[in-house]
Amino acid sequence: MKFQVLILALATLFVGCKGNNTPKTEKAKTKESSKFGNLSDLALLDTVQKQTFEYFWSGAEPTSGLARERIHLDGIYPSNDQDVITIGGSGFGVMALLVGVERGFISKEQLTERMLRILDFLEKADRFHGAWPHWLHPDGSTAPFSKMDDGGDLVESAFMIQGLLTVKEYFDQYTDNPQGKNISERIQRIWEEVEWDWYTKGGENVLYWHWSPKFGWDMNFPVGGYNEALIMYVLAASSPTHPISKDVYEKGWARNGAIAKDTVYYGLNTELDHYEHDAAPVGPLFWAHYSYLGLNPNGLKDQYGDYWKLNQNHAMIHYKHAVANPNNFKGYGKDCWGLTSSYSMNGYAGHRPDQDLGVISPTAALSSMPYTPYQSLNFLRYMYKEQDSLIGKFGPYDAFSLEKNWSLPRYLAIDQGPIPVMIENYRTGLLWDLFMRNEEVLEGLKKLGFTYTNKND
Repeated sequence: MKFQVLILALATLFVGCKGNNTPKTEKAKTKESSKFGNLSDLALLDTVQKQTFEYFWSGAEPTSGLARERIHLDGIYPSNDQDVITIGGSGFGVMALLVGVERGFISKEQLTERMLRILDFLEKADRFHGAWPHWLHPDGSTAPFSKMDDGGDLVESAFMIQGLLTVKEYFDQYTDNPQGKNISERIQRIWEEVEWDWYTKGGENVLYWHWSPKFGWDMNFPVGGYNEALIMYVLAASSPTHPISKDVYEKGWARNGAIAKDTVYYGLNTELDHYEHDAAPVGPLFWAHYSYLGLNPNGLKDQYGDYWKLNQNHAMIHYKHAVANPNNFKGYGKDCWGLTSSYSMNGYAGHRPDQDLGVISPTAALSSMPYTPYQSLNFLRYMYKEQDSLIGKFGPYDAFSLEKNWSLPRYLAIDQGPIPVMIENYRTGLLWDLFMRNEEVLEGLKKLGFTYTNKND
């Protein structure tokens, strides 16, 4: 999709990613020299889930209980924004909290207390026709993402709603608990307040990403697929109060069927047209993660494609690219692979096979665990047993380049969040099972022409 627009808006924010404070990324001499060298695969999975969960638990912004946009362990931040709250990353974060309960990192009582604090904040925070802005200050006011992006952000809000509905389904299991019932009812009210149909800009057959009370529709960002925003269209169709029609999905998202014009890349069908102005064969790997933290692609099909095949092939294309290593980047191969939007030597960048800077983003392979378990486990072992200098308090650092001998001890919520969630979906299907219980979502999928066979049963 046209996410270069957002990259340009961010580019000047990340000048702090360059400089002379770059740590070395020397390879551990032997497996025994790594502090994780003797851990089994299961212990490694527990470890990376616990570390990345902590980003959203102990690393959360204290007033709201939500996720900070970024955490830099080196203490260097652009524009002193260390307490800016991310809405999309927080949607991933509330799902990570459920992983925390599942794995025994926190108790159900601790989850309940945190969710009450989160809901107190979200209910009072700025919203624009029901959608939150991309970023918020700790007082609940909007932190502009760019000059004109100071209003509702429907894509980021969809990620938040996906997370909240998953939490709602969790607490719906405990109807005899007054606090759990309170959380469930408040999430339902928030969900019903999102005016998805407003974001069709007066009835057009497409959803728009942004609206601002100051700049109106000037961002002019209609969202057409395929990209990371499928969940936005699914939720918009599922809304019990402000739904969109099937036409908006078919004409806006599916671009009158053009979305089904796939191609073959590294010997695999892309399944759908990975839409970009430069006709890139596939997008960055976060496209295979963000919409599918709760929305289960396993057994999900519509008239345009098979969503398991779509995501599995997407991940395998990235893997095959690293193995082929057409640019001869140091370190690339069967154990070191995965490109997505992340930090880089040149600031924030959208890494993918046709725009490869020699930067590996650990979230790409780790969050693809359900699709490519063998390849992702190889990457996990490699990181923790051979590159443990790149592991910090909240798990693997956001990105690294062995080619450029570059990395920084920095994290982004949108990259750390999918790791514990998608690994849990690989291990137990927890988040998929919860989200796909929601009757309104299932009706929305049916409305759009999806079929779903739960292959986890």
